[in-house]
Amino acid sequence: MTMQTRIEQALSLLQPQHLSVADESHMHSRGEHTHYKAVVVSERFLGLNSVKRHQLVYGTLGELMGQFHALALHTYTPEEWAAVGAAPASPVCAGGH
Repeated sequence: MTMQTRIEQALSLLQPQHLSVADESHMHSRGEHTHYKAVVVSERFLGLNSVKRHQLVYGTLGELMGQFHALALHTYTPEEWAAVGAAPASPVCAGGH
């Protein structure tokens, strides 16, 4: 099972209305699967600021957090997601390619 799949399965515990996990390692590291981007839309984020949302995601990922280098995290309530419709693009890392 890939790390991407493992992250997706763990984040499904947040009962997301939308979930996407992308392996962005090609933009950062040479041949290693270390950088991921997750977009999570969940009612569980209602009333939580971004720090609390990220803490909830990190807690949900648990021990997986120590098995990759970076996670670009974009968290939205369903209402916020309806308004923005997409997460921002990730920048290319200066050490990547």
